[in-house]
Amino acid sequence: MKNKPKPDDRRDNVDKIEYNIGKTLQNIERANEMIDVTDDQNMKQTLKEKNERRKEALKGMREEIRDEATDKKNGYK
Repeated sequence: MKNKPKPDDRRDNVDKIEYNIGKTLQNIERANEMIDVTDDQNMKQTLKEKNERRKEALKGMREEIRDEATDKKNGYK
């Protein structure tokens, strides 16, 4: 038996990206809460840096969702 590759099913990509955006926003909020309560300056700096990377990732995810949502071959209009 030969293994067949799975077909490229992108119909739920928008849903997956939206889910990831929501989780990333939650992580940013949780990190901000930790920044507010911790006295550890190294921890604050680390969390701020992570949030900057998360914000950059959000830009990419939002761009990707626009691309996916308007891609007619994926069944979106």
